[in-house]
Amino acid sequence: MKSLVSKIALAAVAATLISAPLTAQADVAATGTFEGASDHITTGGVSVFKTADGGALVILDSDFSLDGAPDPRVAFGKDGKHVPLTDLGILQNLNGTQVYKVPASVNVDDFNEVYIWCLQFAVPLGVAQLN
Repeated sequence: MKSLVSKIALAAVAATLISAPLTAQADVAATGTFEGASDHITTGGVSVFKTADGGALVILDSDFSLDGAPDPRVAFGKDGKHVPLTDLGILQNLNGTQVYKVPASVNVDDFNEVYIWCLQFAVPLGVAQLN
């Protein structure tokens, strides 16, 4: 039941962000495109938004796709290194639009990559360079 409630809440947030003019709610801080890593296929776009309340969101675009792996997580990195303290949570789905709230303790300006990270084997599954 909790999983269903979480999915419904995520869908509501994503629908609000997609249906309303995003520039009125948040500014695009960076964008990128995933490339697979560790023999995994990871594709699609990602955007990092700074919200009007001083927070940030990471949004995996509708074309996002991961071929599968145990315990995939979303996190930031810098210059080719995953930063574990930036973990945004478990990947919600292998495909499609997903929204992740960035904790206040993470300054998105300090990072230039978004990772899909396999926590179980401590390897990257996909990396997107942020521009």
